[in-house]
Amino acid sequence: MNSDKPDVLFARPLYNYPLDEVAGFCEAHKLWEAEETDALLSAIAPTCRAAVTRAVFPEDWMDKLPNLGIISVCGVGYEGVAVEAARERGIVVTNTPDVLTEEVADYGVALMLAVARRLAMGDRYVRDGRWPREGAMKYGRRVHGSRLGILGLGRIGLALAHRCKAFGMEIGYHNRNLRKDVEYGYFEDAVSLGRWADFFVIVTPGGESTRNLVDAAVIDAIGPEGVLVNIGRGQTVDDAALISALNEGRLGAAGLDVFSDEPNVPDELIRMTDNVVLQPHQASATHDTRRAMSKLCMDNVRAFLEGSDPLTPVD
Repeated sequence: MNSDKPDVLFARPLYNYPLDEVAGFCEAHKLWEAEETDALLSAIAPTCRAAVTRAVFPEDWMDKLPNLGIISVCGVGYEGVAVEAARERGIVVTNTPDVLTEEVADYGVALMLAVARRLAMGDRYVRDGRWPREGAMKYGRRVHGSRLGILGLGRIGLALAHRCKAFGMEIGYHNRNLRKDVEYGYFEDAVSLGRWADFFVIVTPGGESTRNLVDAAVIDAIGPEGVLVNIGRGQTVDDAALISALNEGRLGAAGLDVFSDEPNVPDELIRMTDNVVLQPHQASATHDTRRAMSKLCMDNVRAFLEGSDPLTPVD
């Protein structure tokens, strides 16, 4: 606006990355602190070439920033960004892949084990004093030697498969396309994968193409002895079908890190304490990884403003 530094709109705070650390090369305008959103957008419209967000950037914000050239997303998912509208305006959209791959894969294994071996339930069992009163708690499920079905064999799915091979698990997957660079079994659809798998782990991206992909038919295919784990996006699972199947015993158990309307979680799921493990969308939530995500996000902005190609444009 009145600074020699380039104006950058920050729609949401960065993960674990104080904005003071980026003030050296840009003037940070914090949308979440603005008394009037439209007033801030109008004030920086002539000079703002870059915007940073964690998830959401609607088309009407683009209309109010006619000189915008890049939207840098701090995260892998960008389904909340109007990508087609950005492309029509010549705006580059970037995200932060790779830097969180290993962290999320670790977490997927942890959540799978937590559900199978009933770790959260066991913790409550001890704290509630039930062990001395009731003796041994209900048994869990075996993980090693089981069948792992991965819905979405991208970077994170591959890292998850690599880890689970150490458990002696047989691995299958479903993608939109067969991968010729892996030895794992390919299934033509999610239903056939669910029917085969003991553990069904969702690692798909969000967006309309995957909304409710895991519906009643897929959940019934996973079955009363199967375990569903979601570390992808909440909208991929049909909530009503999931809740119904868990209540009626048509699905064995679930571990959920993401939800369709997070941070709001259906009360029906919250009340399920015997066969469901719930987590607050924290698969990538370590200090190291969130800092790496924030740094890559800002490296994309810096590269664009300096006239270079951004490092990680979305496909």
